[in-house]
Amino acid sequence: MSIDIEREVIKDFGNEWERFKQDELTKEQLDYQFNWYFNIIDWEKIPKDAKCFDMGCGSGRWAKKVAKKVGELTCIDASDKALESAKYNLKDLDNCKFYKASFENIPLEDNSMDFGYSLGVLHHIKHTEKGIKECVNKLKTGAPFLIYLYYSLDNKPFWYKLIWKFSNIFRYIISNSPFKLKTFLSDIIATFLYYPLAKFSLFLEGLGINVKNFPLSAYRRTSFYSMRTDSLDRFGTKLEKRFSRGEITKMLLDANLEDIVFSDSHPYW
Repeated sequence: MSIDIEREVIKDFGNEWERFKQDELTKEQLDYQFNWYFNIIDWEKIPKDAKCFDMGCGSGRWAKKVAKKVGELTCIDASDKALESAKYNLKDLDNCKFYKASFENIPLEDNSMDFGYSLGVLHHIKHTEKGIKECVNKLKTGAPFLIYLYYSLDNKPFWYKLIWKFSNIFRYIISNSPFKLKTFLSDIIATFLYYPLAKFSLFLEGLGINVKNFPLSAYRRTSFYSMRTDSLDRFGTKLEKRFSRGEITKMLLDANLEDIVFSDSHPYW
């Protein structure tokens, strides 16, 4: 994994967030997806005047919700295009700061933050463990840190993992294509795989069938716009790492975190 690959990943995500600014999400859809990631956070334990950071803010879709709950939110991303999308989405909020930076040079003082989060980012860098430690260094003692990492499907059946391995072949091919082509191909996948499978799982759920392990069932109540976004996110990224629950626990403990809590619902770890 070379530095050049990481730069390409940053460039790809910049293009993604420029194309899908998430400004087309309805409030209901944003609230629904926000709860996926933040349902284990007890907001009553975070001060109203809290200083917080969003590491790898992307389009700022989560920051749009978090900023209304805290005193100050610092949005950090390594991509100029991503930051422009975040600024656009947060233009009506006056408590947000924006910095272009990577994990190696987070522009915050150590032990200065009341809350921090990094969602869907640290599995796209070479040194995930170091990235976690750099984020944790910015937190005050006892401050919570919320992280989302791609998990290694360790709670899924064998056949589910085989399907994922098969899909990963296409990720290798598509992710190395020019951006316009990978966007086109990921839209095809969203149209002919994500949407029909997601809606079929919704139909099955209506019949009383448990669809927890049905492929793409997590999208059964999301918009087609979100499916297109996540299809590009999944198949357009050159560098992707996955971790088991045990591996994540070890990395968090090594970063001096404690009282670790995992979500037992989508998107899991």
